[in-house]
Amino acid sequence: MSRPYVEEGEIRTFSEDVQEFELVWHRDKEDRIVTPLQKTDWKFQLDNDIPRTIEKEIFIPKETYHRLIKGTDNLKVRIKKIG
Repeated sequence: MSRPYVEEGEIRTFSEDVQEFELVWHRDKEDRIVTPLQKTDWKFQLDNDIPRTIEKEIFIPKETYHRLIKGTDNLKVRIKKIG
């Protein structure tokens, strides 16, 4: 099933210095595709799932709780909102 892109995406960097309490469970109002732009040991977790290393593109359905788990270096990703 193809999904139209609402925007080309934004590049976002999460600092290795971010405090873990800032990486809270949250949900978004639109579907998203998150693509890592470098190798990392950061992890991603969807609600009711185990944490997994961010190695490839991740699809996040709208209104689904998710969070990042801090790694040892900066995390740089492309985030695309899709409709």
